[in-house]
Amino acid sequence: MACPDGEVSILLVDDAQIATLNDTYRGIKGPTNVLAFSMREGAFGGVSPHLLGDVVISMDTLAREADAAGKPLEAHFKMLLVHGMLHLFGYDHQTDAQENAMEQKAGELLALI
Repeated sequence: MACPDGEVSILLVDDAQIATLNDTYRGIKGPTNVLAFSMREGAFGGVSPHLLGDVVISMDTLAREADAAGKPLEAHFKMLLVHGMLHLFGYDHQTDAQENAMEQKAGELLALI
């Protein structure tokens, strides 16, 4: 993924905090499970190429989703972290093809963890 020495910040928040970020930066009301804020995009994206960005995970949503899926919290946390990291590397899931590519790469990375 072309960034062996990249830096990322991980912020663990509650639903209220992620709902504020979701509304402020995406214009979407309510909480979500994970948000990613890339530092490699935009006019100044090349200033610090090793600074990937921020991944924000709602621990409240994570716990609800893990419980509903019958998954251990740790496994769901890893999945959300990988999902957020993939967004930092430019992956998205707006189309079926993008979603398939993202899911495939997520599976490959999770197998390495």
